[in-house]
Amino acid sequence: MASERVTLTVIDPDGEREVALSSPNRVVWPKDGITKAELAEYFQQVSVPFLEANGNRPVSLERFRDGVGSEGFFSKNPPKGTPEYVDAVTVTYNSGRRHPQIVLNRPSAIVWAAQMNTIVFHPWASLATDSDNPVELRIDLDPQPGTGFADAVPAAHALREVLKEVGLDAFVKTSGNRGLHVFAPIEPTHEFLDVRHAVIAAGRELERRMPEQVTMNWWKEERGERIFIDFNQANRDRTMAGAYSPRALPGATVSTPVHWDELDGLDPAAFTVRSVPQRLEEIGDPWAGAQEKRGRIDTLLEWWERDVADGLGELSFPPEFPKMPGEPPRVQPSKKVAANWDENGDPVED
Repeated sequence: MASERVTLTVIDPDGEREVALSSPNRVVWPKDGITKAELAEYFQQVSVPFLEANGNRPVSLERFRDGVGSEGFFSKNPPKGTPEYVDAVTVTYNSGRRHPQIVLNRPSAIVWAAQMNTIVFHPWASLATDSDNPVELRIDLDPQPGTGFADAVPAAHALREVLKEVGLDAFVKTSGNRGLHVFAPIEPTHEFLDVRHAVIAAGRELERRMPEQVTMNWWKEERGERIFIDFNQANRDRTMAGAYSPRALPGATVSTPVHWDELDGLDPAAFTVRSVPQRLEEIGDPWAGAQEKRGRIDTLLEWWERDVADGLGELSFPPEFPKMPGEPPRVQPSKKVAANWDENGDPVED
C-alpha cells in the first residue's frame, strides 16, 4: 500500500515551488504529537532567520526515519535524487578527503530536508563560497554533571565581555538542550586551525576569570562540576545545532537565538517547534544583521602566542582527527604512564 503523500507549495525568492511530503501525518515527536507536516510548516515559518544563520554553508543533516527516539544518522553528501533547488559545494574534511556537501539556500530546500526526515541541522562555521575560512567564532558552553543551564548563563555573560575586549560582537543562543552557544562574526581571513586557537585563547582567559565555574579540560574526569568550554567545536567539520534548528529531544526544543538581556532566568525548554514562530512574530530575530558585524581575531591570536610562550601549548583534538603537531597524548590522565609517551605526545614503541 502506497504511503500518504501531499504536495506543499513553498514560496522561494525566485517564485513558488512544489515540494512533495510523504507520510505527513507520521508523528516525529511521539510525546508531543508533532507530525512531519507540522515540522515542514515550522521550517516555512522560520525560513528567513534560519537561512540567514545557516544558509550558503556546508551543512550536515541529522535524520531520523522513525522520529525522535529512533536511531538517527547523518547525511553530508547530496543523496541520489536530490532536486536541483538543493545546492552543494565540495569541501575538504580534516582527513584531507574532498567531497560534495549539502548547501541550503532557499525555503524549498529546508522543506525537502524535512521530507528526508531531517530534524537537526549542523552548519559549518564557513560559507560555501569560501569553505576553508570561518565567518564566525563559535564557543559551546556545555554544563557538566552537577551543573545546568543556569550555571552557563554567568559564564556566557563573562565570555561576552572577554570577546568585547578583543573587538568582537558576541551573539548567544540556547543549544536546545542544557547549554549555550556563543557566536562572534569574524572576517574570513584565517583558516580553521587559527580560529580554533583564537577560541582556545578566549576560553583560557575566561577560565582565568572564573576558575571555579568553567573549565577547558578536555578529559571528563578532570572537569568537575563546572561549565566545559568546548574549544573543539571550532574545528573543521565539527558542528553544532544551527540557529532555529529543532533538537531530537522530547519537548521538540529549538536552538534559539536570544537577546543578552533575556538570559537571566531564561527557560530554554520554552523554545519549541510550536512556540518559536510566534516568538519571531512578536520580537523578531535577535540575530538579524549579525553577519554585518564581523570583527577580527588578531588580538586573540596574540593571546594564543603569549600563552604558548608561557608554556600553554596545543590542546587535545577530537579522536577522529589525525594526530596534530604539539598535541598532548591521547590518553586519559588517570591511565597515562609517563614512560610510554615521548615529549611530542606520541606513544613510545617497545
